[in-house]
Amino acid sequence: MENPAIQIGKVIQNARVFNLQNWRKMPMNSETLPQTVTQLFALLRQRQIDYVLVGGVALLQYVKGRNTEDVDLIMALSSLQKLPEITVTKRDEYFAQGHFQELRLDILLTRNPLFERVQTHYTTAQSFVEQEITCATVEGLLLLKLYALPSLYRQGDFARVGLYENDIATLLHYHRPNLEPLWPELAPHLLATDLQSVREIAADIQQRLARFQSFKQAE
Repeated sequence: MENPAIQIGKVIQNARVFNLQNWRKMPMNSETLPQTVTQLFALLRQRQIDYVLVGGVALLQYVKGRNTEDVDLIMALSSLQKLPEITVTKRDEYFAQGHFQELRLDILLTRNPLFERVQTHYTTAQSFVEQEITCATVEGLLLLKLYALPSLYRQGDFARVGLYENDIATLLHYHRPNLEPLWPELAPHLLATDLQSVREIAADIQQRLARFQSFKQAE
């Protein structure tokens, strides 16, 4: 029996409503989020924008239970500039943040060679309630998560480190991808010491998964 199609707007709406931290802030308008998400992806299709869905929403095509309050996309800066409806609030060389109406967006710009590599070689079409959307594959998501870890460790962002490592563990547990082809992909984009650290983190995760599996089999 196939799983029902994911409705991105409902996922984001529920994550925002059930995040208690949002209750302490200014009143938020979450009622129109499903319609706003539909409008965003319809606009991307209408403008013929090349993009890839990544982040928590893309992860939901492969694992259950991932909450997210925003939409993460890979696209070129030239594509973003064709979308004046997106209000950009922050931008650097490789990342942009903004809003489409009340929807938060994180944009990974293809000026970063790894992001461009994911966009061109690690994508697949996935069906959502809104429409068919180009998503990162399991391997593409792993590349992005592994690439981000050294920076998150340096920032001391313990919460996001835990979230990313859990995402990696969950993808490895349910899909058993071969990590070996990913290391040469990451090598040009990480310091040698960072690459070694990331490999050690992945090995530790795999060992924990092996222990989990052995306990499960012993039941």
